[in-house]
Amino acid sequence: MTGVELEAALADVADALRRARCVVALTGAGMSTDSGIRDFRGPQGLWTQNPGAERLATLQHYLADPEVRRRAWQARLQHPWDAQPSAAHRALAQLERLGRLSTLITQNVDGLHHLAGHAPERVIEIHGTLREFMCMQCGRRGPMREALERVRAGEADPACSHCAGILKSATISFGQALVAEDLERSQAAAAACDVLLALGSTLSVYPIAGIVPLAHSRGARIVTINAGPTEMDALSSPCIQGSLGECLPRVVELLSV
Repeated sequence: MTGVELEAALADVADALRRARCVVALTGAGMSTDSGIRDFRGPQGLWTQNPGAERLATLQHYLADPEVRRRAWQARLQHPWDAQPSAAHRALAQLERLGRLSTLITQNVDGLHHLAGHAPERVIEIHGTLREFMCMQCGRRGPMREALERVRAGEADPACSHCAGILKSATISFGQALVAEDLERSQAAAAACDVLLALGSTLSVYPIAGIVPLAHSRGARIVTINAGPTEMDALSSPCIQGSLGECLPRVVELLSV
């Protein structure tokens, strides 16, 4: 796509948002790469370069193997906790403030959409959040920083202080069901929207990727912006391969004209 073609496509997106009655956004790991948080399946992704790391995010292995849990806690310590929202995060939050975004569904667990200023009630963290821990036995939750302080103090695999159960991040691991209410809210939002923005995601992780064909089947316009191809390019108009940090701020500029 040439520069002229990209500008025309972004102007088309801005016009669609201007006319839309209800806009939903679905965001993936590509939203946060400019914030210093690596994606999982991209060329430089965590799991692409270290396939064994995926084991840490598999519930069966996490619950059964203390060594997996110890490695997972060390990985959490290395997370870039000082990461800040990118230009793409800020632009999406601006769309909400302009009244152009009804619901934000994110596959990300980093909490950066909240830091960018979105209204909490509009955000669905479909894969949970890394910023809290949870007990797999009693369900107790708390700030992740409390659990990490225990790890730094020498507890390699901290147990729940209430029931001695296994602690993990409040994220959805492989083999763990999504929160039914969050999935239902996401599906309802997709079914009701007339524009769905799919941003920074390959749209290959189900069941949440299924909201894209759902929205399309109800007559919504699908817009994809991602660094590379997605599984839903055939449904998208336009389908933009480019930088979210450049494209989304430009859409906001065009929308504000």
